[in-house]
Amino acid sequence: MAAAPPDFGTLKKDLTRRMDGALETLKKEFSGLRTGRASPALLEPVRVEAYGSNQPLSQVATVSVAGPGLLSVQVWDKSVTKAVEVAIRDANLGLNPQAEGQVIRVPLPPLTQERRNDLAKQAARYSEAAKVAIRGVRRDGMEQVKGWETKSEISKDDAKRWSDEIQKLTDQYVKNIDAALTDKEKDIRSV
Repeated sequence: MAAAPPDFGTLKKDLTRRMDGALETLKKEFSGLRTGRASPALLEPVRVEAYGSNQPLSQVATVSVAGPGLLSVQVWDKSVTKAVEVAIRDANLGLNPQAEGQVIRVPLPPLTQERRNDLAKQAARYSEAAKVAIRGVRRDGMEQVKGWETKSEISKDDAKRWSDEIQKLTDQYVKNIDAALTDKEKDIRSV
């Protein structure tokens, strides 16, 4: 039985799905960067040592916004309250949580200019990592097309047209990353 002929539609769909994944990862990383406003997403990267394993904070507590500069963490099991408090303090977010029973209040100190600059640099690092991931997806797509051309499964013209399409797709995603970075930098520097 002969192999199915190369299908650019399927390849493009796969490349788009993978590039979407890189963009979603970037947005998730951006949500963990602190701006001037309180957001439960700020504590998403926090991992808690509880019940003999390292777990996401969302597995042991509920995080909510208690005010413009205050997060409230409702711990479900009183025995892990101290572990949650320590995990938030040690998460390198510049936060100083205060436990009151099973509720941990996390006041957000005002951002200094130096801290804003650090956050902007971190956002730029995240966006560069996303661009590297996008370029890796592009490389995989280009290699696939080149392989088809080498095996004479597609014509030189098809290979050129498909490679151009992959490059256009890549350029669009890089633009989206740059736009997301610009928005995040504005968010960080405002307030």
